[in-house]
Amino acid sequence: MEETGKMYRKVITLCYRKIIDARSPGRWEKLVFEDSYAEFLIQSQLYNPEKKYTRFSDMLQYAPGAEKLHFLVSASVINYVKPLNNRMPDITNNLGKSFLHFQHYFFEIINSDIRDRLVHSIAINFCSSPLIWHDTVGDYLLLSEKKDNTLEEVQTDILQLRPFLSIHSLQTEQYD
Repeated sequence: MEETGKMYRKVITLCYRKIIDARSPGRWEKLVFEDSYAEFLIQSQLYNPEKKYTRFSDMLQYAPGAEKLHFLVSASVINYVKPLNNRMPDITNNLGKSFLHFQHYFFEIINSDIRDRLVHSIAINFCSSPLIWHDTVGDYLLLSEKKDNTLEEVQTDILQLRPFLSIHSLQTEQYD
């Protein structure tokens, strides 16, 4: 986009929501599942000492402070996220290469039950570093890493849109 000699570009961040439950197939996912469920059982005792509520949704509704369980249980996944070296899991470019870095992530409990581990379901939401969105071709985004304000040639990646991957933020910025 150009207006009276000014150049503009769209800068986006992407968010990938990785859902993990008892049916998740990978070894990493199974470890995250087991440790987050074990931590949920421990931490839920703070808000449900008499075990009056078995479901996480009931704890959220009736046990004051239970919304803190998202944060408290998130400690169980830190040692699994660190080895990813800020690379988003499962997301590859059109050549099959992992290229997308995440800047931060947040954890949430989707569902759980203190009596049934098969109900336990969590999400880790990975938010990317800023990217320049050059174009859209069908269901593919043409992207590059956001660098300084330069017109030099940049390396691009083509990323196919897929379920649980979305544009998290959008900003139009002027550059020289």
